[in-house]
Amino acid sequence: GNPGTGKTTIARKMGELLQSMDVLPFNKVVEVSRATLVGKYMGDTPKIVNKICDKAIGGILFIDEAYTLSAENDVYGKEAIDTLIKRMEDDRGKFVVIAAGYKDEMDSFLMINPGLASRFTHKMHIEDYNEDELLAIFKNMASEEQYTLSPAAEYKLLDLIFKMVVRKTSNFGNAREMRNLLDATIQ
Repeated sequence: GNPGTGKTTIARKMGELLQSMDVLPFNKVVEVSRATLVGKYMGDTPKIVNKICDKAIGGILFIDEAYTLSAENDVYGKEAIDTLIKRMEDDRGKFVVIAAGYKDEMDSFLMINPGLASRFTHKMHIEDYNEDELLAIFKNMASEEQYTLSPAAEYKLLDLIFKMVVRKTSNFGNAREMRNLLDATIQ
């Protein structure tokens, strides 16, 4: 999904859900990115990935922007992927791996190694939020901060959100845009 669509939030909720269903023993989500998975020297990366996988046993390993591991000529990223594939096979059923990122990049990521695509058997694309959903997100965030909107303010806000959605680019932050808008409004 695109920025601000809730990928990390969903991974965290999956930890709660899978533990409540007794699929996993712990409600634990180990969140990592390329920076935390790769080492500085050849041979460091497998050790790092194995330690992180050990930490995720019984819970979820969440790899944000996973496609950054698959950059062309990235030897360390390839080492991380190869080690992860081995751990996913060796420890099958002991932990869940969720890899997140933007749709096109994730599709390419899964195609770089046949073993990778076959281990990620469930895929979910999170669509951008529409105007009504963005308004509801803004109102919910405002409520958490003890703010309420007058009918006139809500009308103006919906107009502003509509204009934001019409002009959005691929970098549109969805819920993150609403957080920034609320912060600017409060200021």
